[in-house]
Amino acid sequence: MVENEHQQPPAPAPPPPAAQQPLGSARGPAYPPAEQLLQLNYCIHSNPSWAQTAILAFQHYIVMLGSIVMIASILVPRMGGDAGDKARVIQALLFMSGLNTLMQALLGTRLPTVMGPSFAYILAILSIISDFRDEDFSSEHERFMHTMRAIQGSLIISSFINMLLGFSRAWGEFTKLLSPLIVVPYVCVVGLGLFGRGFPQLATCVEIGLPMLVFLVVLQQYMKRLHPAAHSILERFALLVCIGLVWAFAAILTAAGAYNNVGDATKRSCRTDRSFLMSSAPWIKIPYPFQWGTPIFRASHVFGMMGAALVTTVESTGTFIAASRFAGATPPPAHVLSRSIGLQGVGQLLDGIFGSIVGTSASVENVGLLALTHVGSRRVVQISTIFMFFFSIFGKFGAFFASIPLPIFAAIYCVLYGLVAAVGVTFIQFTNNNSMRNIYILGLSLFLGISIPQYFVANTDGNTGHGPVHTGGEWFDNILNTIFASAPMVVLMVGTILDNTLDAHHARDERGMPWWGPFQHKKGDSRNEEFYSFPLRINEYIPTRFL
Repeated sequence: MVENEHQQPPAPAPPPPAAQQPLGSARGPAYPPAEQLLQLNYCIHSNPSWAQTAILAFQHYIVMLGSIVMIASILVPRMGGDAGDKARVIQALLFMSGLNTLMQALLGTRLPTVMGPSFAYILAILSIISDFRDEDFSSEHERFMHTMRAIQGSLIISSFINMLLGFSRAWGEFTKLLSPLIVVPYVCVVGLGLFGRGFPQLATCVEIGLPMLVFLVVLQQYMKRLHPAAHSILERFALLVCIGLVWAFAAILTAAGAYNNVGDATKRSCRTDRSFLMSSAPWIKIPYPFQWGTPIFRASHVFGMMGAALVTTVESTGTFIAASRFAGATPPPAHVLSRSIGLQGVGQLLDGIFGSIVGTSASVENVGLLALTHVGSRRVVQISTIFMFFFSIFGKFGAFFASIPLPIFAAIYCVLYGLVAAVGVTFIQFTNNNSMRNIYILGLSLFLGISIPQYFVANTDGNTGHGPVHTGGEWFDNILNTIFASAPMVVLMVGTILDNTLDAHHARDERGMPWWGPFQHKKGDSRNEEFYSFPLRINEYIPTRFL
């Protein structure tokens, strides 16, 4: 008899242990690093229609016009110039901005960056103005002409600083010391360091400036979401619409007598008829070499201007890096930065020859406009030079737009400078955010980059340009005061020293060098040639070390 043995079923296997989920995935999506901003409508070599290109180019002209008028309004009255002199200075600045922009877009960085007048030169020029204040002149106009000739001479000689740094490739070799960790505070303060031209200038006429700021945010960010058909139009052209509305509002207030019984400072800021540019600007005038007379060369003036030239090298480099991000390009390689700074020196030489009141650098506000419109097209910026040349030659037409009240421009800059500062933060995605070493370097560089220039600016005499450094040598004082009044300059010095001396070799990955390094070499990334090569067959006539 056979027994039926009933075998017990095998015990079920224990469930596999649950995979350990990272904290970010447990709480929501994690966004991987992205080399390009995916929401750009047009990148560096894609172009809108010709009609849109023309309007966007005119918008770039309007945005950079604000800085030109601000600089002329600060310096020309102190030099003894009248409204007619101010109009001619604005024409010269516009003409040279167009020429320098065209050179950079064709032969320099090839990025969509507008080259405009730089505020870095103001301290050096105030010092020049102060030197001639006690001299006897037959008229205020003669004092203005004499000061302009001294500025011309200083710009011509100091331009060789940029050319030497650029064409010797020394600046490109220095930029190889940068890392994404340094770029974060560096590009941030390129925007944040200009806060004095934002709300403080807006507040000089708050009834015009504040509506401009509110309208721009509401129309460009909120109203575009109400209907798909309005999205692209308001995203790209809301700035012009807001300027037209608020400018008309300011004209109504002026005509209604709202500013008849206010102080002179309020009248200059708020009224639309206080610039006197329309009545004093010539109908047609082409800027020409040495239009103010023979340049005057004085050693103390030249050294002060050399400090400003070095500062513009640093500020332009940070602006170029921000522009590459908004244009959908790779970070500019070292050889591209070298040739662009060398070409900036050539531009400053031409500034001195053609009688510009300051040298030029990359315009931060126009880089912010790339982000605001989501259009990083190189062609748009190239076409904008047509407007610069046209309005610099036909003075009456240029004076019409130059009479826009400055608080309107200041409201625009509140948005545009903020966008440039914010794009600097995006480079932190390529570094180790949880490294205490990185946190230390980032925090100290950013804080000192804001704190030190604020001290120098607060302790600088607004009439003479004399800052807190007093060593007995005026030329040496001017150099140091100019350098330490620049936020990007301070950040670059502090950040570069710390990042390259604090365990730099072992922290290479944490610094983001595996991502950053290939872009710094000519053939390190295949896209470098695509974005930064010369147009047509120009490369056949340029030395290979600059290609």
